Amino acid sequence: MALADGLVEGEDGIARCWWGGGTDADYRAYHDDEWGMPVTDDVRLFEKLTLEGFQAGLSWLTILRKREAFRQAFAGFDFRRVARFGTRDVERLLGDASIVRHRGKIESAINNAQRAEALVDEAGSLAAFVWRFEPPTSARPRRMTREALGDLSQTDESRALAKELRRRGWTFVGPTTVYAFMQAMGLVDDHLDGCASRPRVESARSALRRPA
Repeated sequence: MALADGLVEGEDGIARCWWGGGTDADYRAYHDDEWGMPVTDDVRLFEKLTLEGFQAGLSWLTILRKREAFRQAFAGFDFRRVARFGTRDVERLLGDASIVRHRGKIESAINNAQRAEALVDEAGSLAAFVWRFEPPTSARPRRMTREALGDLSQTDESRALAKELRRRGWTFVGPTTVYAFMQAMGLVDDHLDGCASRPRVESARSALRRPA
């Protein structure tokens, strides 16, 4: 039986979204084990928002392969530590060839860490804030096809979240960047119908909604 458009079958016989079904082991592991799984840990949420900002103009695979180096350079993305970074840290990061050396993005990460502190003081946690923007089921495609996914580079919810972040002083958080963050952190499940990861993500999202 032919696979739907946008799905590929690996040598292991597993159907995956086209972008995660190739031969690159890093991308495949990211697709299978991370992308779309719901995240409520503030450090991971801050990390992803930061790395999405660094990705601007680059491929996610480039950033993924540098992620461990980014974690070392940015204190494990502990935003309370990054918020204390100063001029010497900016110069240190600009000299670190293992990450993306872009002054504007580095300074944005430090600024956003400071803004994250303020947001946590206001909302209780970064997770509590961003998960307010999880779209209702009625706003989602009935079937997640490659064509449907192509219409979702940004949504009303990602525009609203981006607007609120920018209002609080965050930078490098446009609606397209924010939607990519929402996809990765499980605020939506954009694995295609027929992808083996979609049921796992849906199960994890349902478990998150159930009271403990």
